[in-house]
Amino acid sequence: MPSILDRIVAKKREELAASMAAVPLSALQDAIAARPLPLDFPAALRGDRIRLIAEIKKASPSKGLLREDFHPTELAATYSGNGAAAISVITDGHFLGAPSHLTSVKESGASGSVPVLRKDFLFDPYQVCEARAIGADTFLLIVDILSPSQLSELIHLGSELGMTPLVETHDAEEIATAVKAGAEVIGINNRDLHTFVTDLATTESLAPLIPADKVIVSESGISTPQDLARLEPLGVHAVLVGEALVTAADTAAKVRSLTGAPVPV
Repeated sequence: MPSILDRIVAKKREELAASMAAVPLSALQDAIAARPLPLDFPAALRGDRIRLIAEIKKASPSKGLLREDFHPTELAATYSGNGAAAISVITDGHFLGAPSHLTSVKESGASGSVPVLRKDFLFDPYQVCEARAIGADTFLLIVDILSPSQLSELIHLGSELGMTPLVETHDAEEIATAVKAGAEVIGINNRDLHTFVTDLATTESLAPLIPADKVIVSESGISTPQDLARLEPLGVHAVLVGEALVTAADTAAKVRSLTGAPVPV
């Protein structure tokens, strides 16, 4: 029985073929040339406390619709205005995301001066170029769906485009693969993408395996200041939080609870 991740990637391959037929690579390259230089993602995540990557996410395959009143630019402005260090935008349809959500966030100025990450299931150089063309400052790579050579190729292509990707891992072998491929920002996903079971202990067991010169991001299952306190001694630089923000009764207050930012005057 194919897992949730397997089904998503199979569908993504169909979508990629359609995109490549509709928009040639040369058109993406023209769009890239018209974009301002990408913002520095690793630099945004380093600081004297754990930084927040706040995610724009309408739904999830496991939990369905998370936010009915969904306006990406409003969320981005709330995130950037309350101390988020970066913004993640899900562009995959399984989460009711779309590339246009990211473009609107960047072109509206709602993201402010913080980098915007394209969160999707990327495995082809075309998709990396597409990420830059739609306005992303950086992008996600999931080790589980890539061969070591693909991972190295896409990290290198990102570097050529001025983007340092978030390279997502879920076990010790994937961390070793990420390090060998040259990843600078290494994510530990506390959620198993095959089962969608989430456990914060995943970061506790894997963070010590990441070299000290890398930026460490803990992803999924994080919702409170207590979670940050649990992660801070592990050397985690940033956390990626989505569901807890988009489902909060007061999103701005929830963001501030994780960033320590004061109430805007």
